[in-house]
Amino acid sequence: MISADIISDMPSEQVPLYVRLAAEPSRRLDRAAVSSGRSKRQIVEDAVREHLDDQGTVVGRIALREVPPDVLTLEEAAAMLRVPAGDLEAAATSGGVPGRRIGDEWRFARKALLAWLGDPAETRD
Repeated sequence: MISADIISDMPSEQVPLYVRLAAEPSRRLDRAAVSSGRSKRQIVEDAVREHLDDQGTVVGRIALREVPPDVLTLEEAAAMLRVPAGDLEAAATSGGVPGRRIGDEWRFARKALLAWLGDPAETRD
């Protein structure tokens, strides 16, 4: 039985919700509340907002990513390989990395760099 005092003290925009959870989900909710500093009510409200809409359960997520270009500049290729641009330029100049010099600029085929990176024969310094 719910005490009438509890319900009468509750703000009018809130509705009481009492549920029984299995032990593991209950522990997960407890850990989430402690680690986030938010109340269990806030966590449940966020979960309902995120996973339920007027049509029912929201399932899945879409990750939107920009499609990487096929041809990379020196800076883009260095960022992709996570190396300094100067090191990549030196390696390309010596023929150690697949790339083409066009005027004063370097261009690298993304697929060629990934193939080169995955080639076990290219493990020498």
